[in-house]
Amino acid sequence: MTSDVTEITVIGDDDTGLVARVTSLLFERGINIEDLDQAVRDGVFRMYLAVDTAEMVCTEAKLRADLHGLGDELGLDVQVRFPADRETQQIAVLVTAESHCLEALFEAWANDDLGADIGVVIGNHGSLEPLADHYGIPFHDVGTETGEVDEAELLDLLASYDADLIVLARFMRILSPNVVFRYEDRIINVHPSLLPAFPGAEAYRQALESGVRVAGVTAHYVTTDLDQGPIITQRAFDVPDDAELGELKERGQPLEADALLEAVRLHLNGDVSVHRGRTTVRENADRYQLGLPEEARAANPDRPVDGIVSED
Repeated sequence: MTSDVTEITVIGDDDTGLVARVTSLLFERGINIEDLDQAVRDGVFRMYLAVDTAEMVCTEAKLRADLHGLGDELGLDVQVRFPADRETQQIAVLVTAESHCLEALFEAWANDDLGADIGVVIGNHGSLEPLADHYGIPFHDVGTETGEVDEAELLDLLASYDADLIVLARFMRILSPNVVFRYEDRIINVHPSLLPAFPGAEAYRQALESGVRVAGVTAHYVTTDLDQGPIITQRAFDVPDDAELGELKERGQPLEADALLEAVRLHLNGDVSVHRGRTTVRENADRYQLGLPEEARAANPDRPVDGIVSED
């Protein structure tokens, strides 16, 4: 999505006529809808609109107030993000107990190599609070005694820190549609397998038990379908015959951090877009490592292929 559109996200209980009410309000104010997507999951309605407000016949403040008023009337949560709202992007990082991905994000941020601010770290356990404290970043524990997530508290924190991007840095909980729908294409996760292979829990163990020769990691956008969101970056590594689970994790964790960080940069720089469940790198593809490094590609054979010898 181009950076000069206004983004509107509507969330609430599913009901008839919701789309018409919102689109009519926009039409009456001279706003052109460039993209509209809607979905319902577990009774939760979500509509995303990308609109052109350049010719609208009201102020930004008036449009925001009118949309929030309509939301109050219909029992909907309406978020509006004008282009200027996205000039300084804020990242919220969600974590559980593994530190390697969070450390990589902190190091890039501390070296001014991230292109955004890390505003908050949110965990479902408190074990990584000392790491956040070391970098001077607020930490909030939204987990219950069993590690379940208080999503109401999570949503309040994401709103209060004005999160533009949510990064799941080995966050070991599934987010409900109530969260995912509010941040469509703005939640990035890293999964320890070459998706779509081995989704879900214990991906390294699944790979080991399946006897794969090559394993890897995937950074992807989060959707309401577990580990099926649009893939952004991937990394791969060899699996020795005698490898044990601990060795796979040791080989994979640095690649998890690397793939996640690269995906975050792609998103923050506006160089990746999502269309029909797939990502496309719009610009500057040569600046990123999307998959194998150049040396690995160069080592792959390039012969034989069909059509090398023409028939007489």
